[in-house]
Amino acid sequence: MIRKATLKDIGRIIEITKACAVFMIDKDIYQWNEHYPNKAAFENDVSRNELYVIEENKTVIGCVVVSTFMDEEYIPITWLTENNRNVYIHRLAVHPKYQGKGYAQKLMDFAENIAIENNYTSIRLDTFSQNKRNQKFYELRGYKKLGNIYFPKQSDFPFYCYELVL
Repeated sequence: MIRKATLKDIGRIIEITKACAVFMIDKDIYQWNEHYPNKAAFENDVSRNELYVIEENKTVIGCVVVSTFMDEEYIPITWLTENNRNVYIHRLAVHPKYQGKGYAQKLMDFAENIAIENNYTSIRLDTFSQNKRNQKFYELRGYKKLGNIYFPKQSDFPFYCYELVL
């Protein structure tokens, strides 16, 4: 089941993203750290009604942010569509214990359906250049890699921007 997150979910979401960070670091993927993702970001997501969680047996096992707000880091990218009616995916996470079971696909299906149902032009996101698994995940869904951006507090390596035209 996928539902809107509440402030009560944030503690569990932080547990999930910390577990994901450890899981990635074990594979030499330094995508998430003590600075990101953080409680303040998730609180902001909840206040904007953009954070969703997926549950199994009433336990939150993952999350995704579906936003209409374009971060300033995205401005230099030459997107495939105009900066007008776009959805941005952030902080997609599934607890490592539940990975490989299709939950990330379900979260992305959900996010894409929101965009389609609300007549958005495209879906945009970024993923870490060192995270080949994520790149393959999005490319197999039809997302096109467009350019690089940097988040200095996260990594010296770039993040790749992707877009799916709807």
